[in-house]
Amino acid sequence: MMTFDNKEELLKITRGHPNAKLLLRIAVDDSKSQVKLSTKFGATLGTVGSLLKRAHELDLDVKGVSFHVGSLCTDSVAYRWAIEEAHHVFEQARLIGFHLDLLDIGGGFSGHGLEMVLNSKATVWVIALDEFFPADSGVRVIAEPGRYFVDSAFTLALNVFARKKVWSLPINGNGLDTMIMYYVTDGLHGAFGINKLHPDMKPFVLRPHRVLSNSSNICYLGPTCDSADRIMDVWMPELNIGDWILVDNFGAYTIPLPTDFNGFEKPTIYLVVTPQIWKMLNFKVIVWMLSERERERDSF
Repeated sequence: MMTFDNKEELLKITRGHPNAKLLLRIAVDDSKSQVKLSTKFGATLGTVGSLLKRAHELDLDVKGVSFHVGSLCTDSVAYRWAIEEAHHVFEQARLIGFHLDLLDIGGGFSGHGLEMVLNSKATVWVIALDEFFPADSGVRVIAEPGRYFVDSAFTLALNVFARKKVWSLPINGNGLDTMIMYYVTDGLHGAFGINKLHPDMKPFVLRPHRVLSNSSNICYLGPTCDSADRIMDVWMPELNIGDWILVDNFGAYTIPLPTDFNGFEKPTIYLVVTPQIWKMLNFKVIVWMLSERERERDSF
């Protein structure tokens, strides 16, 4: 199964894989998302009719519609609009001679802040799907919840290996202010490769062994020779060389994106569980081993 959004793709599919099952990718409003995808992917509604007619002429098997409102969409109404637009495409396809039975609503769902996700977005999805694709419509609805599962799976640990104080212009533009620059063990060529994928990241100090000072104007810099390797500017307590900083909810897109620029390796991954979960896992392993022994005994 694959997607298409233009006639050139249809011709390529005809030559290379004419029996493929196809989804028509449509461009939808992603203006309220951190990462916008419709500028690169998706057919506009004005071109959908001609694309479906061309696919029908080429005797291709169009099975459904897909869309993606962008990663970390903050407006649940965007999903309703996209689902309604997908329904219009289903109707056009039916008039042309296709029987579509699959709708892909995309991904980019946040894996933390679950109350907002479940109570806001999911409610809008359910209402819109019930209205435009009810259970008896025969349409199967799928999603791509990769980010949802991995978002909160990782916490990034950064070590401060250098620091210096510099003069900087304050926000109000009056006089000069001091900024503390901290050089840490990861940066824009590593896990912070696409900062806009983590707009709400809030670093915090790991178990400080002293009373922290009042908040200061702080700039975090990555370890490379790239002067643009500047991670973020925040207000935090003053830190010392050797301090550790943690960034929660840092699982999405942070493992495949890091490079080895300047020879820096990707962060080492450590598995961490609470004592309660560790006991539960060990218990399940013991139960599994006992059941396997019982099964082997019964087989003789």
